[in-house]
Amino acid sequence: MPNPLAPGSLTGKRALVTGSSRGIGADTVGYFAEAGASVVINYRNKEARAAKLANSIREAGGSAIVVGADLTDPASVAAMFDQVQAELDGLDILVMNASGGMESGMAEDYAMALNRDAQVQLLTAALPLLAPGSRVVFVTSHQAHFIRTTETMPEYEAVALSKRAGEDALRAMIPQLDEAGIGFVVVSGDMIEGTITATLLERANPGAIGARKEAAGRLYNVSEFAAEVAAAAVDPVPENHTRYVGDISDFGAIEGE
Repeated sequence: MPNPLAPGSLTGKRALVTGSSRGIGADTVGYFAEAGASVVINYRNKEARAAKLANSIREAGGSAIVVGADLTDPASVAAMFDQVQAELDGLDILVMNASGGMESGMAEDYAMALNRDAQVQLLTAALPLLAPGSRVVFVTSHQAHFIRTTETMPEYEAVALSKRAGEDALRAMIPQLDEAGIGFVVVSGDMIEGTITATLLERANPGAIGARKEAAGRLYNVSEFAAEVAAAAVDPVPENHTRYVGDISDFGAIEGE
């Protein structure tokens, strides 16, 4: 997938992408680094993958640091931003990509703790590092964004509800962000082929992803969707703060954007 960002267009900029040791986050970091940004690769437990990605970016002439953090642990998040402040002296782009809730062995309220509570805590902790003109991007799915009006797969419902709750809580912060000169964009896409979520859904409900692909006509792959996320960090903020990726004709209207 060609980089949607022009070479050198992010020179001097600093970008942190949560959950960026693999998948959409990793490809988004790669696009930023190719455009000249100094990138922060965040991981929870995939340190080796994060380090490998950072090394590949440095070998290509880019700048990358690796910072582990559990987003549900406020102390861990504070330590991450302390390191970012010490090494980069702030941020220009924050992509809130990390999410979850379908993992086995987690507490019953884990989805809401990660997808809502941790996202608000993350953005609140990041505010001192974000200067006027910076941009925050929240990554979600159509299945979560439209959950109030369109049912989703039962296996995904708890995640969808928690992701929408997180989006709502972050949207409530828009006046505060506007006052600080910080842009905010939600990037909403259909199910993405090749992601952990798609793999877990297919495991729980065999044929689900194929059925969704047939209904939608096509599904974006990881690199295609990451390109949209990267572009959202620099393109003008849409009037409703939402960048839709792919067709939304199968989904109902949503209020409160």
